[in-house]
Amino acid sequence: MSISASQDAPFSLSRLFAAVTEAVPDRAALVAGPRRLTYRALHERSLRLARHLREAGVRHGEHVAVLAFNRAEWLESFLGILFAGAVPVNVNYRYVAGELRHVLADSHAVALIAEDSLAAKVTAARPDLPRLRHVVLIEDGSTREAAGIDYERALASAPENTPLPSTGGDDHYLLYTGGTTGYPKGVLWRQADIFRAALERRSPGAPRARTLDEVAERAMRSSPQRMLILGPLMHAAGQWNALSMLLCGRRLVLYTDRSFCPDRVLELAHREEVHILQLVGDAMARPLARHLLTEPGLCPRLTSVFSGGTPLTPAVRALWRAWREDVSLADSYGGSETGVCGSATGGEQVSSPREETLTGAAENRSFTMGGSIAVLDDSLRRLPPGSSEVGRIARTGRIPLGYYNDPIATARTFPTDDEGRRWALSGDFGLRAADGSTVLLGRGNAVINTAGEKVYPEEVEAVIKAHPAVEDAIVVPAPDERLGQRVTALVSLAPKARLETAELRAYCRVRLAGFKVPRTVHFVDRVRRTAVGKQDYRWAKSVASRNVARSGEGLPDPLAL
Repeated sequence: MSISASQDAPFSLSRLFAAVTEAVPDRAALVAGPRRLTYRALHERSLRLARHLREAGVRHGEHVAVLAFNRAEWLESFLGILFAGAVPVNVNYRYVAGELRHVLADSHAVALIAEDSLAAKVTAARPDLPRLRHVVLIEDGSTREAAGIDYERALASAPENTPLPSTGGDDHYLLYTGGTTGYPKGVLWRQADIFRAALERRSPGAPRARTLDEVAERAMRSSPQRMLILGPLMHAAGQWNALSMLLCGRRLVLYTDRSFCPDRVLELAHREEVHILQLVGDAMARPLARHLLTEPGLCPRLTSVFSGGTPLTPAVRALWRAWREDVSLADSYGGSETGVCGSATGGEQVSSPREETLTGAAENRSFTMGGSIAVLDDSLRRLPPGSSEVGRIARTGRIPLGYYNDPIATARTFPTDDEGRRWALSGDFGLRAADGSTVLLGRGNAVINTAGEKVYPEEVEAVIKAHPAVEDAIVVPAPDERLGQRVTALVSLAPKARLETAELRAYCRVRLAGFKVPRTVHFVDRVRRTAVGKQDYRWAKSVASRNVARSGEGLPDPLAL
């Protein structure tokens, strides 16, 4: 696929948003808690932040991290960084100090915009972050412990005459996600490519926009749809849905509560008359559907539900159909390394993207994919429709430049075939059906997908085995009605050692993000290994599944993992 640099030149994310704002300045853009912003207001506040960052010394192409829960300031910060010519870095607010240190150091972030309560976790890491020279703090009601300038003060004091750089489609977009070692990796895209691969929302058969004027014109003509985003903006699913709505002139409604409460979600959806609901798998879809069945008159305008992070199971789909037969339910397929690739139910060509590729654990799903998506054999050759061979799902054309600061992982995930064509390997395996659709079989490694979060067993095992009372450990997924998969540890103790589940979980909690901490721990006499010394994951999964009903663990809040 040949991509013209001159054709892509106008398509920076900041210029796209500016074009939409010029077309629909007084249209409602964002509802976030008590905050309601028009396109004009969101644009103006983002420009103020951009001018502050430029005055603080942030230069074109430098990286600025955002560490915040869902709120209006997250989007203002993201757009402001883009207007400053810099590159936003998404940071997972669930990370503990060590994980935050890794992302901020690996990304070469020169500035950080963070909520007060979250910035406190970065304070201890500051001596190890010599590049981090500027911090902006967002008030969140907690005691301010970190040093930095107040967010609102930064906007108010930004000089209006500060020049902003020109941006273009070759400018970078950086998205941090889990890596094959369990440590976050930054997926580096050109902005024009991420717009085409994940953010451009268009009807089936409609051509791609060729100019900024066409983007603006489509925004003016767009239907007044409202989408409620439940996923966090620091993940691709929430972020891409939010940006795609803003870049087509529609209204974005953010769920800003710190914990998931079905009553609150549906109250918000009903009050704001949302048409589209973006959520993360059964963990959110099941309790929402159950509540709607008790109050079927709620949310009369809700017509579409998009699941990202993990597929909806047949049982949960049946609950939604019982509430309203005509509700559209869609699982979307894509990932940080591939963009949005396709949908299980059709509809718009950009549906609900997600941070990582779907696991397919609940069921094998058939997805309609774009022409740049293929199932490849071991030699990176396309498998033909109807082939019985299992291959790797991949994308070509508009794909990332690679992983930031990691050439080895880049070579592994973004290989070049014999014809010189670059591919982005999704990490999933699948079959090419006779009708040309792609049947998703699942990931090729042992990654655990719990409520849409990726957990790499090796990372958790390393922490558990560091405990002085532990002899050996293996971490596997166990089935979980609400989360899809539950992080489960099988642990053998050192001779004469004693250790309680609560003590081990507390030990892990200060070393791992909450969603990585095992929800269930089974103590065993020994951890089985294969004849070659590798851990016996088949045995471990069998034990975990057999004992899941006896674990006694309460199910966690999917937003508070």
